[in-house]
Amino acid sequence: MLKAVILIGGPQKGTRFRPLSFEVPKPLFPVAGVPMVQHHIEACSKVPNLKEILLIGFYQPNEALSSFLLKAQQEFKVAIRYLQEYSALGTGGGIYHFRDQILSGGPQAFFVMNADVCSEFPLVPMLDFHKQHGGSQSYVILGTTANRTQSLNYGCIVSNGDTQEVLHYVEKPGTFVSDIINCGIYLFSPSIFQHIAEVFQRNQLELQLEENSSWQRTEVIRLEQDVFTTLAGHGKLYVYKTEGCWSQIKSAGSAIYASRLYLSQYSTTHPERLASTKEGGPTIRGNVYIHPTANVDPSAVLGPNVSVGMGVTVGAGVRIRESIILHGAVLQDHSCVLNTIVGWDSMVGRWARVEGTPSDPNPNDPYSKIDSETLFREGKLTPSITILGCNVSIPAEVVILNSIVLPHKELSRSFKNQIIL
Repeated sequence: MLKAVILIGGPQKGTRFRPLSFEVPKPLFPVAGVPMVQHHIEACSKVPNLKEILLIGFYQPNEALSSFLLKAQQEFKVAIRYLQEYSALGTGGGIYHFRDQILSGGPQAFFVMNADVCSEFPLVPMLDFHKQHGGSQSYVILGTTANRTQSLNYGCIVSNGDTQEVLHYVEKPGTFVSDIINCGIYLFSPSIFQHIAEVFQRNQLELQLEENSSWQRTEVIRLEQDVFTTLAGHGKLYVYKTEGCWSQIKSAGSAIYASRLYLSQYSTTHPERLASTKEGGPTIRGNVYIHPTANVDPSAVLGPNVSVGMGVTVGAGVRIRESIILHGAVLQDHSCVLNTIVGWDSMVGRWARVEGTPSDPNPNDPYSKIDSETLFREGKLTPSITILGCNVSIPAEVVILNSIVLPHKELSRSFKNQIIL
């Protein structure tokens, strides 16, 4: 029997995802038409003998999360539970804290995945690889190739070319170590908890030596820095390299890129989710997802890489490209939306133009990843995709460029390169 754990984090994280994370927990943010974490759940549901999926995070259990889990459970026919941490315990602390729930029923192995990655999730190949490389005493990290400069922003893996054993692991090194990076998807045997326990005991010892320190800190354990670095080179940790698409989803800009990756996968995994140009319907270019309840005028042109949510209204002559339109938004006639996320129930007026600058990876470099850029550079807002929070209203005939508009704003004029509070 197998299980899977999805680490969904909590509200103090996801700051780079604002203002979108104000309205919905980041794991429920729709990417390519379905909540981000649904892609993970669906991949798990296809693994033979996988009996339970546990979500671990420190969101207050809310209605949105509960109803999503209930629906997912029915749709994917797999048991799904949410386990709430009392505070952020780190990637290792969370699974250690809930080790009894993970181990109940005696799984031979379990997957651990970060919710904020987009991937083809090669879970079955990882299982086969795990069996060939030590099984119950070994652990597998999913790795992919990055380019040399970007590898410094990730966990870097040095491995034996023949056996794929991880010899050396460094989280965000200062200088170049390796171009194989950690994808945030792992396959562990239950024996991993002995190694996490050692870190926990080490933390306890250090705390006893310190005065006035909080007991909570012993439970904060990071898989990457605390566990992998010590396991590397001991014949227990292996890397399974994937050639498939992979990206982090840290910022709103990377959500549009992840949406593109998932939409392109749909042609094989979910052709029914992709819209096509039909007589009397809108013109579709490239991969586009349109929710069945959306109302799109036949004279509109959508795509490539567009996802239109529930109950959205798209008027006559509207042009949308490389964008996510969230539920209930209204795009009035002849408006133009490019490289933008339009928030829930927002309205873009007639002949208005809302445009951002894509933060795409270099298309000429097959190993390039998306940069999780900072919002500001030298005191100026870095040009990136435009984000309209929920209930934002853009008047007719204005231009909004490279800006972030916080929720519930009614704009009266054009803006460029600004955060509108």
